[in-house]
Amino acid sequence: MADVKHKVERAAFGAAIDGILKYVNKDEADREKAFLKLVDLSEKFMGDTFRKESYDAARRMIQDPDSKWMQYVNRILNEVDPHVIKMSALDYGFEAAFCGKKEINEMRVKHQCNIPWLILMDPTSACNLHCTGCWAAAEYGNRLNLSFEDMDRIVTQGKELGIYLYFFTGGEPLVRKDDIIRLCEKHDDCGFHAFTNGTLIDEKFCQEMKRVGNFSVAISLEGFDEVNDLRRGKGVFDKVMHAMDLMKQYGLIFGTSICYTSKNYKVVTSDEFLDMIIEKGARFSWYFHYMPVGNDASTELLLDPDQREYMYHRIREIRAMKGGKPIFAFDFQNDGEYVGGCIAGGRNYCHINPNGDVEPCVFIHYSGANIK
Repeated sequence: MADVKHKVERAAFGAAIDGILKYVNKDEADREKAFLKLVDLSEKFMGDTFRKESYDAARRMIQDPDSKWMQYVNRILNEVDPHVIKMSALDYGFEAAFCGKKEINEMRVKHQCNIPWLILMDPTSACNLHCTGCWAAAEYGNRLNLSFEDMDRIVTQGKELGIYLYFFTGGEPLVRKDDIIRLCEKHDDCGFHAFTNGTLIDEKFCQEMKRVGNFSVAISLEGFDEVNDLRRGKGVFDKVMHAMDLMKQYGLIFGTSICYTSKNYKVVTSDEFLDMIIEKGARFSWYFHYMPVGNDASTELLLDPDQREYMYHRIREIRAMKGGKPIFAFDFQNDGEYVGGCIAGGRNYCHINPNGDVEPCVFIHYSGANIK
């Protein structure tokens, strides 16, 4: 009975999303009505999971067509493939943020333990690049893999606990892109996201991403060509730009993943850099401050307190309701205040390395358990 109810609710959300997509490039008043209907449906379904003020704020934004974030949403509707939009909204939104969150909260009470909202896993430790200071290569080597069956089992069991969101790191996860697409096909009710160097993204893979619709990527970028290639290798910047052009052409959702250091923190938050990635089609940007991992890790790239404070304020300036830039910026460490502090250890996420070891955090290479 619960499964039938879930299917009915998913269908209702799907119909509401179709109502929005129907008015792409058409009457803005009708599109506004469709958006408001989706907010009403969300509030009815989620109840007090989110505060009433959140729903009211969403309605005010929708009713202000000149607002920065409404223009951001409309640009996505105009530029991203409709199937990709619908699958992303259903799997990242309805399944992970709505249904999954409710189910996870119930399971935490039932089992009296942490259950993560998302699982981060490494399909492989292999990589086609040799970036300076890479923690994965330094710690794991390049010969470890999770089989397709391993990953499928993780997702299947995760869904039983309410986990519908799965991120991939590595190594380079797209070394295993065929298996990732298989996972997206089999588990089309889950959202999948990969942190990638972007060099293996070609036209065929963009076609596959568009077909499944529930897979997005964040491409690693350290700045403009000279700085980026100094760490990642000659020609990598140009390959990333080409990958972005292809994904924009195919109407895919993607963003950037930026490791900021004492050397590049101002460049990667500059207006010039942000304007470039926005024009390329990036919708979001993950920012991670440099974490020295391993015995021989470089410490001179660490930010000092003043530089970290600069980043704290600059990220908030970029994504402010007014001003800033039309891109959603996350700062993994400095945004801890919005999620009640550290989310590791299964509180909201955990990491499974390519050996199957379950680690509290991608930056903490310690494990007391293995999936096998």
